[in-house]
Amino acid sequence: MSDVKPRRKIKSFVKRSGRLSKAQAIGLNELWNDYGINLNGKLLNFEELFLNQNNVTLEVGFGNGDSLLETAIHQPNQNFLGIEVYEAGVGRLINEANKNQLVNLKIIKDDAVEVLNNNIPDDSISHFQLFFPDPWHKKRHHKRRIVQTSFLDLLSKKLKNNGIVHIATDWENYAEHIMETLESHSHFKNCAGDHIYSPRPEQRPLTKFENRGQKLGHGVWDIIFTNLKGG
Repeated sequence: MSDVKPRRKIKSFVKRSGRLSKAQAIGLNELWNDYGINLNGKLLNFEELFLNQNNVTLEVGFGNGDSLLETAIHQPNQNFLGIEVYEAGVGRLINEANKNQLVNLKIIKDDAVEVLNNNIPDDSISHFQLFFPDPWHKKRHHKRRIVQTSFLDLLSKKLKNNGIVHIATDWENYAEHIMETLESHSHFKNCAGDHIYSPRPEQRPLTKFENRGQKLGHGVWDIIFTNLKGG
């Protein structure tokens, strides 16, 4: 029997735990069947899931869900799928979605890379959003950053041709890494031009955190690319 232990898979997130508020618990438990998706190892059928043929925006790591909620409210003809492992954020978003009677939002509580690999059909996503991902700012932790060439390979398969990738970060070093990684990938093209950051589109809400940062002079970098299957 070998003494060699299998290498632990590198995670791009830290699963936080804590006590849920009453509203978060209601969202996570009582309202889960209305908004949550139980994967069961199957490929998702978005037409059956949303009961329409509208395009699907996938957002990974939505945090407390404020931005995704506002976007879904203001774009009723677009379907939204959010993935997050933070239970308090999942519960809060579901509870708020129920208050607003949204029918174009579904939630998955799982590892985004696993979901993309096992449950998202190829050529099925029109927009991908990743707003303020963990920058893992220490150099020895950079391998944990979700935006890596291997992740873009996977993402390109799941996006439709000419699908949009929109990433925002308030860490300049991570912005440079994201820009370089996307520009070096043959399937992605910068919508703003070579090595140019995009202005924040109106459809990406300005968060409280971002507002506070701007007053302190902190920068935010929006990076928007399109997916070109033919390279």
